[in-house]
Amino acid sequence: MITTPEHDAKMAKLTFASVYPHYVVKVEKKGRTREELHQVIEWLTGFDEQKLQELIAEKVTFVTFFQKAKLNQNTPLITGMICGYRIEEIETPLTKNVRYLDKLVDELAKGRKMVKSHTATALSIAGTEIRLCQTMSPG
Repeated sequence: MITTPEHDAKMAKLTFASVYPHYVVKVEKKGRTREELHQVIEWLTGFDEQKLQELIAEKVTFVTFFQKAKLNQNTPLITGMICGYRIEEIETPLTKNVRYLDKLVDELAKGRKMVKSHTATALSIAGTEIRLCQTMSPG
């Protein structure tokens, strides 16, 4: 799917710090936690709590945010509609990355099951478990 140049320019100018509070409100309004939101963001970007807070304080644009990110290799498993676009058909990399994040936040807010085991935490989306973080097994 081709997005308009105006849409892509808007994505490039947005700061993560300006959008982050909306993500928090969205998930907390639905009974989810900031910690769960951070797990989703960390799964997608590799940013731990400290790095996330630094990027918010620096007011980085989404361009910088995703340039610094190490996208999870399973990111292409995130599919479906978000904001009127089918994610897997978006051609502009930045817009696609922002929509990946939007989709994960949306699915978390919708109450998708957080699957926790002794080896991983995952978010179940459309029957696919997206691993959010690995935990160390004892021993």
